Amino acid sequence: MPEPVRQRVLALAAQALGQLPASDIPPPLRRFASFAPAKRAKLSASVLGPILETDDHFRRLAAFQVRREHPELGDAVAEGVPVPAADPVEVAALAYLLRPDDWERHIAAAAVQVPVEAPRAASEEAVSRLADQLDQARTETRQVRERLREQVNELKAENVTLRRKLNEARQRISGLQSELEQRTTEAATADERVDAARAEVDRELRKLRARITELEAVEHAARRTAGQERELASMRTRLLLDTLLEAASGLRRELALPPGGELRPADTVAGMEPEAAPVGRTAPDDDPALFDELLSLPQVHLIIDGYNVTKTAWPNSPLHSQRQRLVTALGALVAQRRIEVTVVFDGAELSGPVQLNPPRGVRVRFSPAGVIADEVIRQLVRAEPPGRPVVVVSTDREVADSIITMGARALSATTLISRIARS
Repeated sequence: MPEPVRQRVLALAAQALGQLPASDIPPPLRRFASFAPAKRAKLSASVLGPILETDDHFRRLAAFQVRREHPELGDAVAEGVPVPAADPVEVAALAYLLRPDDWERHIAAAAVQVPVEAPRAASEEAVSRLADQLDQARTETRQVRERLREQVNELKAENVTLRRKLNEARQRISGLQSELEQRTTEAATADERVDAARAEVDRELRKLRARITELEAVEHAARRTAGQERELASMRTRLLLDTLLEAASGLRRELALPPGGELRPADTVAGMEPEAAPVGRTAPDDDPALFDELLSLPQVHLIIDGYNVTKTAWPNSPLHSQRQRLVTALGALVAQRRIEVTVVFDGAELSGPVQLNPPRGVRVRFSPAGVIADEVIRQLVRAEPPGRPVVVVSTDREVADSIITMGARALSATTLISRIARS
């Protein structure tokens, strides 16, 4: 390939290189893509030529960009239309990139028409390249000279600053030396004052110790005297008390009074005495007023026989509906009264896991396997400390009898149902 044609091919390809996406540029050429067009053509020539020879894909991409830049001549070369007025070197360079069927003929024609001009063009290009390098070297030299001049100016300014700081430091050192001598003199004087003060403190300390010893002796004597006085007062009080007791006993014997505690003034009033009432009630209470009164007791614990209440209130509803309705109603009661509520259901009624959402403050328990709900209720009452008010809601007479003997109160299911209905 003639040298002018090769140089023109490299120039056209280098120009197209700057317009291609980075993904379409071969890795060896990517670092040249950001250069200026003239610099890109010079620096990438050694790499760009071999890649155009071997990489048809990249050559076609470059040819497409060149054809867009030179549409008329590019279309004529690609379609084989002769252009007599066109430069043979330009036509040959486009033919090399576009590769029409007669591209080699265009290169041969360019080689025949420009055999003499090639060395001249090469020398001119070499001279141009050297001139560019000289200009670049001059520019770099000028830049280096300017940087060095700036560094010299900076060093001069820094030297002036350091000299000023050195003078200031010398002045401070001189002032500090004077201050140090003054402080040394003051410290010596202060040591003398401290010694004198320490001697004075030692004298005062000896006086205080002597005074403390004297006061301790006085305190010991005062304690001994106070102990003797307390002992004497106790003896006098004991003698007086013994005298009073003996006088009272003599007076009781003289008046023939009966012993205290056997008879009171109220015992002298006549009347019929009632029969002794049973220890506990044998049936649950049905009084709604009593229920409200019991709920007003401090720290009351309300224990409810769950199915005993729900089967009385909603006998036709499913068990899961009965449970949910009861705990929901008890949630409202807890919100009003701020009481502790425990509901016990019989676990024998269950066929699987229970889905229940009790409100806050309502405790729900199911009796374990082999244990009835009545026994769980008794365990809950038995677990409470003596003296705490416990109210059990159950119409079961056996449950009521057993919890009454343990100190709890029994209410019927209808009482709770009526109270819930009022809520």
